[in-house]
Amino acid sequence: MVYYLIICRSLTYAQRTAAVLERAGITARILRSPKSIAGEGCSHAVKVSERRLAEALVLLNRAELKPKRVYITEEDGSYREVGL
Repeated sequence: MVYYLIICRSLTYAQRTAAVLERAGITARILRSPKSIAGEGCSHAVKVSERRLAEALVLLNRAELKPKRVYITEEDGSYREVGL
């Protein structure tokens, strides 16, 4: 299953991100960022389905919650950064 990870700078930021998406009817799950993409220290991510990413990014922009980075899962389970 293909999905996107919206990388957030903190747990609180991830919680706010997920809340905005959930209020709009988009399923959003908070998790720790995988080590391969976490970068500097530990960060948290919000997982959203492939078909809901565009809508999610519009909602987050309106709420002034800009993601640090966004990654898509590859077929082999690896991650690739998506330009915003």
